[in-house]
Amino acid sequence: MSSRRTTTIAGSLVAASFSAVMILPFTAAADEPGPASSKGGKAVDEAPAGVKLTTTLPEKISVDNNSEETAITATVKNEGTEDSGKINLLVVGFDGLKVKNVQGCSEIAKGDLPEGSNSGFSCPVDNLAAGDSKSYDVDATYDLSKTGKICLPVQSADGKKTYWQQGPVPFGTTNPSPNAPATPLLLGTDNQPVAPGGDEDELPKTGVLRDVLPLGAAGAALMSAGVAGLWWSSLRRPRRQQV
Repeated sequence: MSSRRTTTIAGSLVAASFSAVMILPFTAAADEPGPASSKGGKAVDEAPAGVKLTTTLPEKISVDNNSEETAITATVKNEGTEDSGKINLLVVGFDGLKVKNVQGCSEIAKGDLPEGSNSGFSCPVDNLAAGDSKSYDVDATYDLSKTGKICLPVQSADGKKTYWQQGPVPFGTTNPSPNAPATPLLLGTDNQPVAPGGDEDELPKTGVLRDVLPLGAAGAALMSAGVAGLWWSSLRRPRRQQV
């Protein structure tokens, strides 16, 4: 894509679960995925009349223990009765989870990511008719010596409104499998590091307060709004690329 849009994210940070994905050695390929989940998501700004936007993620993923590769399917849905019009889906990675590519989407410049995130992609959606959905193949890596989180906000085309946000939510395992071909991870579970010497005391604590992250250079700030769960205020406007 030749341009990036302002991204304003606000939402509830709650745990969710993932669907099954099998990773073959040195590859990231889905095999017989289980049901997807929208847990960990929250409607934020009011969507246009008749439009109800949500996202889903797999309940379970697997990380190849040699390549650290994993595959995730991110889906945006319109569960309303009217067309959505132009919207954006963002896919943002945190900590041990790094988003390497999202098919058909453009990468958010590193300097435009919120502090604490390490990667992100912006996916423009021209329109979702009532009842329709669109899925994206997400290629990622997961450092099993760390925790990892993912976030899926759905915004207006101009980035001024966030209609829905799933995450940032952690996923991992409390039973690492360093000698197995792959390690299964569940969303909503803080990862227990596989690598020797991993300091569990440094891992984020269970509960929503662990996900309060400051934004950097743009001067915008992420903020907590108590029980309202409004933790994200903005992502900086990605810089326009030259083509």
